[in-house]
Amino acid sequence: MLFKKLNSLEKLYLKNTNKEAYQNYKYQLKVNDLPSINFLDTPKALVDFKHSGHLGDIIYAIPAMYALAENGKINLHLNIGQRIKVDGNHPLKDIGLNEKSVAMLEPLLALQNQFQQIDIFKNQAIDYDLDIFRQFTFDHTKGHISRWYFNCFAVSYDLSKPWLVVPKNTSMSDKIVIARSTRYNSPMIDYSVLKKYNNLVFVGLSEEFKLMKAIIPNLEYARVSNFLEMASIIAGAKLFIGNQSFPYAIAEALKTPRMLESYYKCPNVIPEGANGFEFSFQPQFELLIKKLIAQL
Repeated sequence: MLFKKLNSLEKLYLKNTNKEAYQNYKYQLKVNDLPSINFLDTPKALVDFKHSGHLGDIIYAIPAMYALAENGKINLHLNIGQRIKVDGNHPLKDIGLNEKSVAMLEPLLALQNQFQQIDIFKNQAIDYDLDIFRQFTFDHTKGHISRWYFNCFAVSYDLSKPWLVVPKNTSMSDKIVIARSTRYNSPMIDYSVLKKYNNLVFVGLSEEFKLMKAIIPNLEYARVSNFLEMASIIAGAKLFIGNQSFPYAIAEALKTPRMLESYYKCPNVIPEGANGFEFSFQPQFELLIKKLIAQL
């Protein structure tokens, strides 16, 4: 459809006579300036992707990578040091990725059968720039991160099935594993109700652990040297409880029995598939804990 830009008088008239049409026109202006994507005409044996983070965004991009690569292998080039606008607290402030985060992520992705190489982006030739989703007109505070990629790249994937596979840490089989970043904390949720349980393990940053330890004195801390170790702990857990954070993204990708603390200002993560639950209110949080611990 040919898009016609309006002059100042035409815009003013439209604004005053048809507000809905005016809002649609403003949206069309944004869409008209979206970047184009060069889709592969035929499948390749090896498909190169670029991503600049955040870590959770990378995990949620994997289904789109699988769909775009089809049966081909994947090279993922991670672009460090790129500034990304964030709201709230983030461990890397306004930086998406650094060398340490790439080094910690590499063992987890390298274990996945379809990934051939994970490295730092140094202007390698790429087939798909996954960062492009940030330029599209989604409301990034709502929806489903994985599906933003589907919408950009015209693909789909069954999100009810696991898209990461790791060996389970069997020592976690009776543990409730918890992760809560300082970003996306719901003011309606009180985790101190968990202190009645004796099998609690925390994964995440040491600073995050200290905050949770003050609320749950019997909480233990699982130190990891890379994200494969973290994923193995989450995979082996009886139950995972977390907010919208990187550890939850791993739990979702693994389909571990999981509870998501949904943040009311930015509900852009949705559990899909078996054993995925979400909570926004304290009574439902406490009820889910009781039900799932009894069932699992």
